[in-house]
Amino acid sequence: MIRRFSFILAAAAGLSACVAGADQVTGRADFNPSYGGIQTVLLEGDLVNFHVTMQGARDRGDVDAYGRCAAAQYALIRGFGFARHVRTSVAETSGNWRGDAVYTISAALPRGIHTIDAEVTVRDCGAQGIPTI
Repeated sequence: MIRRFSFILAAAAGLSACVAGADQVTGRADFNPSYGGIQTVLLEGDLVNFHVTMQGARDRGDVDAYGRCAAAQYALIRGFGFARHVRTSVAETSGNWRGDAVYTISAALPRGIHTIDAEVTVRDCGAQGIPTI
């Protein structure tokens, strides 16, 4: 039984090395985006619209993350601790990415499944090198 477990651990380690190598082949290790800026528009009450632009995004997930970071920092600036994602539209033209995200901000954890803790998110954005407002 112990040999079988050791074999499974060795196989898992080998597979994880393959995954790491695949990331290097696809260029994910060379991810070097250029963040173009954030425009913030207060729509009504606690509803806020964020327009973000960037170049060098790998996919829409990078643009979503930029919008999420903007929303988290905005919530903190306004004295709130939470935000809830309403929607995000992403468009890309010739390597120029644009995101149009809408969030609600609140002092208490809002209902819904797409909520973020602003303080934790801003800290995570900083660790990932994603700018905030």
